[in-house]
Amino acid sequence: MPDGGTFIGGQTFPALVLNADFRPLSYFPLSIWSWQDAVKAVFLDRVSVLNEYETEVHSPTLSMRLPSVIALKEYIPAARRPAFTRFNVFLRDRFECQYCGEGRPTHDLTFDHVVPRSRGGRTTWENVCTACGPCNLRKGARLPQECRMHPRGVPRQPTSWELQENGRAFPPNYLHGSWRDYLYWDSELES
Repeated sequence: MPDGGTFIGGQTFPALVLNADFRPLSYFPLSIWSWQDAVKAVFLDRVSVLNEYETEVHSPTLSMRLPSVIALKEYIPAARRPAFTRFNVFLRDRFECQYCGEGRPTHDLTFDHVVPRSRGGRTTWENVCTACGPCNLRKGARLPQECRMHPRGVPRQPTSWELQENGRAFPPNYLHGSWRDYLYWDSELES
């Protein structure tokens, strides 16, 4: 088999990882494994191969096509409560400033305490929202009613399912053709 490098002939061959119910473990970030991890899971009988690349790997006694879509044999339940992270706040708010409504890349976003920490506000799902730099500066350490800047949505803790649904709206840069049926399996079929 090829050495531990991630490239074969200048390409990577990631495998889309589905749960035992044939849904991706995660949409954002998309659940993918390196070809090495996918091949290892196949040999350990932890996954079923649903689709393959044309590319093969070889050992002295074996030849196999690289998996492009795999499904776990044992179901992994989703976390009931998502972790409170900056990224998950951005994902909950769909990467849009909750004051001006403009969508921005993550490096242009911050999070804002609706009730500022200097005024007793806490860093919780219910008091933090996504903001662009200019809106965050304009709001400063004031309460929403003092500066007439109210978040477009009421900040709250999302469910894991809501974050996954929001993540589906932001497909990754790389989508292999064999993945499409599994990523958008519940979308309406074209006529």
